[in-house]
Amino acid sequence: MEATVPEPSSAAGSATASSAPRSLAEALRARDDASLAALLHARPDLLGPVPGDMTQLATRAGTRASVVRALDRLDRFALQTAEALAVAPDPCPYPVLESLLAGEHGSGPGSGADNGARAELPRAVATLRDQALVWGDDERLRLVRTARELLAPSAGRPSPTGLGPTVAEATAGMSPTRIQEIVAAAGLPATHDPVSAVTALTGLFTDPERMSALLDEAPAEAHQVLGRLVWGPPYGEVTPNPTPPVRWLRDRGLLLPASARTVVLPREVALHLRGGLAHRQTEPLAPAVPADREHRPQLVDANAAGQALAALATVEELVKSWEHAGPPVLRAGGLSVRDLKRTAATLDATEPVAAFWIELAYAAGLLASDGEADERYAPTPAFDDWVELPPAERWSALARAWLPATRTAGLVGDQDAKGRTLAALGPDLDRSAAPEVRRRVLELLAALPEGASADADALLARLDWERPVRGASALRARLARWTLTEAEVLGVTGRGALAAHGRALLEHRDPAPLLAPLFPEPVDHVLLQADLTAVAPGPLRRALGDVLAVLADVESKGGATVYRFTPGSVRRALDSGRTASDLHAFLAEHSITPVPQPLAYLIDDVARRHGHLRVGVASSYVRCDDDGMLNEILADRRSAGLGLRRLAPTVLAAQAEPGALLDGLRTMGYAPAAESLTGDVVVARADARRTPARSAPVPVPDGPPVPDETLLGAAVRAIRAGDLAATAVRKEPAAAAVVPGELPRTSAAETLATVQAAALTGSAVWIGYVNADGAASQRVIAPVRVEGGFVTGYDHTADEVRTYALHRITGVAELAEEHL
Repeated sequence: MEATVPEPSSAAGSATASSAPRSLAEALRARDDASLAALLHARPDLLGPVPGDMTQLATRAGTRASVVRALDRLDRFALQTAEALAVAPDPCPYPVLESLLAGEHGSGPGSGADNGARAELPRAVATLRDQALVWGDDERLRLVRTARELLAPSAGRPSPTGLGPTVAEATAGMSPTRIQEIVAAAGLPATHDPVSAVTALTGLFTDPERMSALLDEAPAEAHQVLGRLVWGPPYGEVTPNPTPPVRWLRDRGLLLPASARTVVLPREVALHLRGGLAHRQTEPLAPAVPADREHRPQLVDANAAGQALAALATVEELVKSWEHAGPPVLRAGGLSVRDLKRTAATLDATEPVAAFWIELAYAAGLLASDGEADERYAPTPAFDDWVELPPAERWSALARAWLPATRTAGLVGDQDAKGRTLAALGPDLDRSAAPEVRRRVLELLAALPEGASADADALLARLDWERPVRGASALRARLARWTLTEAEVLGVTGRGALAAHGRALLEHRDPAPLLAPLFPEPVDHVLLQADLTAVAPGPLRRALGDVLAVLADVESKGGATVYRFTPGSVRRALDSGRTASDLHAFLAEHSITPVPQPLAYLIDDVARRHGHLRVGVASSYVRCDDDGMLNEILADRRSAGLGLRRLAPTVLAAQAEPGALLDGLRTMGYAPAAESLTGDVVVARADARRTPARSAPVPVPDGPPVPDETLLGAAVRAIRAGDLAATAVRKEPAAAAVVPGELPRTSAAETLATVQAAALTGSAVWIGYVNADGAASQRVIAPVRVEGGFVTGYDHTADEVRTYALHRITGVAELAEEHL
């Protein structure tokens, strides 16, 4: 029973042979405005600049760079369809294309009939038509010439189908005598010329019955040789004295010489052996992304909210750690490996995770270089505004910066093409595919039931099917894995499933209202413990957290943060200007447990020693009322490098700078305080540094941005109007003929007389015009007024009233009566 040929695809319509387009420009001209706008939206590079007419649009759509970009965005089956058209006859009838992808009537091993190739082919052809890669009706499908050149097989670039050249292409350089020998060995009658001989050989290889009879005569070893070449690559090496099976195949043209030591399997032979299939395996259907695990949506949201809260604390800790002495900027740009390791230790994270937080803060505009001569990284003024926002809004700002960012933290540590290591915050981290992959991963997670996570391998298989281009697929796989990791640590997902606020982010809705109820209320108290620690049972109010961050060191993070009090941390609080009584009052006010005695003793002991020694400028000096302590310092060998000498019983002079003297004495176990010129204790609180106002980095897309609806509508109108002027039918002027495709040429007197007559009669004329920049164009105008060397009229091309200088009009012609 014969299979029914499918109806023409919707994109083609049921065009008759007489109305079939004869070029891509005619096919584009036949499209409606919506279809034309869809093409420009899918291929925005066609709009740079807006084409003047359909011919320019078709020419630009066939350029190599534009075609490569369009092929890169095809899914696997659409690309396989284009590859099949590249090895099919040109033009190719739809049934022939169908047999290349689904097999003859869907029969034979691997025919593809069972995997939906026949049913999905109309969609694939429509996709190629929509992208202007294929034109013509279903009886004469034509692949754009540039796409055919890119996808067709050649000696230097095998086809993705694994097929080789045709018999005619493989025998192009062969001598007529050798061709006649092959024809005779294949059992065909001799011909009078090489062309007819090649035609006869091609007819033999494309005739299933005669081809089967010829192969039945082949030795068993010959079938093994063909089996190794049939699915590609079609080239094989031979010795000067080949084995009998290879010689048998070569004598009959089943293998043709490609070079002195190489033979190739002709395309017609390979297609017969494959059962007419262009691909070993077609993949018409996108791989499914099933749910891997399912959780309660409430549990997913709670987990994601916990991660989001931790993300806010991490980013704030990172930025604050850089506000006094941020890391320097490398000469080539970026952060050094040593500073990245130091930051990772500060955040208690691995270096890749620390790089992600650094890049996220940079993408959100919270960090930047200060631009000074000794260039360093520091917080921006935007950070001060960010920390004052409610937690949910702070997270929303981070997530909105992460989703469209092209900078890719996962590349940190890799090497570029010149072997240089890529640094965090450095150049060459932008990957234009990152936002698209990031969004697509979240869309696939959003397509699952709420609370369901996806298997990473299944998700990667789906992405590879959607963008199967070689070279790019490996990067897309890495981007997808990084997206899954980053979404989890940022709190977009919880337990691998998309959270409700993550879904809102994906849908361009504000996630803050969904996230805010999931955040715990900030607490204004801690639990002091006898082991010199304090436990914060939740996020602290900002004032409490800022003071406690100076008075104690963070020991562990999580749902409850643990702080540890040390002599160094207490001294840090005293250096900031607080007194021991201030610290006692602060702890008593904010602790719901009594202040432990060991902590009170620690504060009093450090405070008693704090400021007992005074350091000033002499270069520097040490002052102390206890001359015995000064004697002890002078006797200590560790003070030798400070250059100390006694000036008075209670004063020592030093050659070291005050800062170095303070550090040296503290290393020796003392607790000196800095002294001002008036003898008062200097508060050693460093001012937080800020960069000048900096804007967040702008994502770097690959190619032009996707145009909006307004630009698309204007572009379509401009192309239509330009096409009207270019294709308008003109009357033949009496004096000189108008050369098709060129501007009309008339004298100044003829030009003036014609436009004046058109203004009187209200008719339209066709003009050639050169503007002040020297750009030439063709326009259809209806003159209204001619005076002062200018003609004013309604320009059908621009769809508005315009004024043109008469001396810039190269010529004018009347429109044919049927086009008036």
